[in-house]
Amino acid sequence: MGFLLHGVWTDDSAAPATADGAFVRKDSQFRHWITPDGTPGPSGEGGFKAEAGRYHLHVSLACPWAHRALIFRSLKGLEGMISLSVTHWLMGDQGWSFEPGPGVVKDPILGARHLHELYVAADPRYTGRVTVPLLWDKASGRIVNNESAEIIRMLNGAFDGLGARPGDFYPAALRPEIDALNARIYEAVNNGVYRAGFARSQAAYDAAIAPLFTLLTELEVRLSRSRYLCGSVITEADWRLFTTLIRFDCVYVGHFRCDLRRILDHPHLWGWLRELYQWPGIAGTVDFDHIRRHYYLSHTSLNPGGILPIGQELDFLESHGRELLR
Repeated sequence: MGFLLHGVWTDDSAAPATADGAFVRKDSQFRHWITPDGTPGPSGEGGFKAEAGRYHLHVSLACPWAHRALIFRSLKGLEGMISLSVTHWLMGDQGWSFEPGPGVVKDPILGARHLHELYVAADPRYTGRVTVPLLWDKASGRIVNNESAEIIRMLNGAFDGLGARPGDFYPAALRPEIDALNARIYEAVNNGVYRAGFARSQAAYDAAIAPLFTLLTELEVRLSRSRYLCGSVITEADWRLFTTLIRFDCVYVGHFRCDLRRILDHPHLWGWLRELYQWPGIAGTVDFDHIRRHYYLSHTSLNPGGILPIGQELDFLESHGRELLR
């Protein structure tokens, strides 16, 4: 987990933590928005108008945060408007790379070998973590945004006037409910698995694991009564949760010690997860080989022997029966 310090790569294998051993996730720094007419969005500067072919998305197939952006690119049919690069699954001593490998799509912007080269090209004095997803503006040679929660909202609506696939996953009437759910799920589940996995003390682990499974139990009950998190309509809240839960049983249970229960042990969460996996275009965004190899072989502090477990057999194509709920 190295980082850039004033534009110079600094190798630091330790995950950021507080004095009591709790994992800390740093905020994203590039927060501009693509808008239909190029006017400023909720944060950052304006000038980023929605245009076909202007923007490029860098993702890792292993990363749940990048997976969100990849899903929304597919949901909205933006593959022909926003080009794509995919990093290698291994996060080595230079961070995310574009080293050749199955599923890797090289960077066409700089021909970069490592993702941090793009950060330095955008800001030669950049200090911070080098993360995916990364949304790049080819016209200005700048990073638009590297915050997944904001990127998916841009993809959700900014390109609608250019022929994006119909569908609004952040409808106005449900926004308060979606925002409240997102906040709770982010803290306890999306980031909670990392807080458990990278905890450096028993107290920090305990503080992460209890709310994680408390909320999973609550979501299980919620999904026993409605088809999706906000009722009969699928929203961004579902997709934000999906990218964590699709990794849960194959990685987080063992590698991050989130082993009180599997998603497989929650019948309604398990059915919901299968339904979303079977949604048109979504299975193609999921690469379990990248996921498993990244976590088990990149996090040498958690798996110093570099052993790749055989893994469970999970059938995500099994009938889910969720259409019976409304």
